[in-house]
Amino acid sequence: MKRTTVFLVSLSLALASCSNDDDDNNDNGSNQGNLKLNISNLEALSADERYEGWIIVNGNPITTGIFEVNSNGELSQSSFELDEAQLSAATDFVLTIEPYPHNDPAPSKIKLLGGSFSGNNAVVSVGHQTALGADFNTASGSYILATPTTNDMNDERSGVWFLDPSGAMPVPTLNLPDLPAKWVYEGWAVIDGTPVSTGRFSSVSGADQSAPFSGTDNPGPPFPGEDFIMNAPAGLTFPVDLSGMPIVISIEPDPDNSPAPFALKPLFATAPANAATHSTHDLNNQVSSNFPAGTVSR
Repeated sequence: MKRTTVFLVSLSLALASCSNDDDDNNDNGSNQGNLKLNISNLEALSADERYEGWIIVNGNPITTGIFEVNSNGELSQSSFELDEAQLSAATDFVLTIEPYPHNDPAPSKIKLLGGSFSGNNAVVSVGHQTALGADFNTASGSYILATPTTNDMNDERSGVWFLDPSGAMPVPTLNLPDLPAKWVYEGWAVIDGTPVSTGRFSSVSGADQSAPFSGTDNPGPPFPGEDFIMNAPAGLTFPVDLSGMPIVISIEPDPDNSPAPFALKPLFATAPANAATHSTHDLNNQVSSNFPAGTVSR
């Protein structure tokens, strides 16, 4: 009987020792935390691009994972498991656009959204210092319909230019903040449902980067804009009356391989019916309803 009692006590001590060892091993292992994204107004990217999230820990970016967005704006993944200690130490969250596939462990320079953690939440926006770092709520502008690159006065509604010709000399009409590297502005006319670029630009008071559709009678003015006179894209006919058609200013990643406007469209208007030519028409600021934004929680 005495030997049986000693054996049972010894067995109990051994099991307790194993249990304590297991607890110690669990304490030494890395626990997992959960990062949740609640972001709206993200658009689908091209097949060779992905969104990638990053947390900033001690000034260094740590990936939270990549995801896609479908045509309905739904994220393919919105919850990510991360090392709990790193997640707790994160000061900021950044969302980038990355080439896919890629092997670069660092984030790209195309930083779309950013936000600083306050407690367990971060409000993310394009205006954060880790992203575009600019307030587009004050963006404004206007445009005229005119075709300065042709001598034909019957096609005046077939061109859009972001200038005011009413003074002794034309002046720019766009009020837009400077963009960081890897971002550029682009103008658009949506012609019969097809977005057609008026050109990409960084300065509101200089010519944009291209003029593939303009006429050849005269040089275009030194402002962003385009005459839609020749080289019409498939399915369209130039010249065209832009009355009743949308006019857009977008912010584009650079480089950008999409033929459509990017998700960031700070200024928009629909040209009036029978729009007056050579007269300015206002663009509307639509940042609050159009720009991606949301929260990230840990």
